[in-house]
Amino acid sequence: MNVLTADDLIYGYINGIFPMADADNTLYWYSPDPRAIIPIDTYRTPKSLRPVLNKRLFDVRVNHNFEEVMRQCAAPRVYEEGTWISEDIIKAYCELHTVGLAHSVEVYLDSKLVGGLYGVAIGSAFFGESMFYKVSNASKVAFHSLMEILKRQKYILLDTQFINDNVRRFGAIEIPKIEYMARLRKAIAAKSRFTDPDLDHMFQREVDSKITI
Repeated sequence: MNVLTADDLIYGYINGIFPMADADNTLYWYSPDPRAIIPIDTYRTPKSLRPVLNKRLFDVRVNHNFEEVMRQCAAPRVYEEGTWISEDIIKAYCELHTVGLAHSVEVYLDSKLVGGLYGVAIGSAFFGESMFYKVSNASKVAFHSLMEILKRQKYILLDTQFINDNVRRFGAIEIPKIEYMARLRKAIAAKSRFTDPDLDHMFQREVDSKITI
């Protein structure tokens, strides 16, 4: 594969595989077994996060600055060596964002982007890719907002690929690949919309952080 495209990504996700770049920017496709997912229907707001939401310190926006979220996720981190998000990956996912299948949830403090996450939405499946934060609790607020969107829009699968401490704290579990593929086929066949003109109003009424689409 010479150039990664949005079509390549779509084909990969619907077949249970996803790309990551090596240190030399070579792209590889992965299909973990077991696979990590986060159950959507059992998610509850963590008690430790409720005071943060109640203070209304953050503004949450959807799809306002997708590329910048990716670049922040690709930036060097103290606890990680290198990044799997190459320029080719950024370009391909931005292309996917342009056609409405890749989305970002962004957290702002005093109009500055301080946290967020991005992923891919196909059918009723959301494939979480990466998140970042510059201010304490910003990534937790982004994830909480994502879960509220997925529940409201009736998504049935949230894929987080690999299990690690970061996703485990959000309720991630591992399932066998064969079970994941069965859930994936069901989710791909269903229909959900990640964005909705009425979503902002619903969040303003029922969620402590403000969502802007």
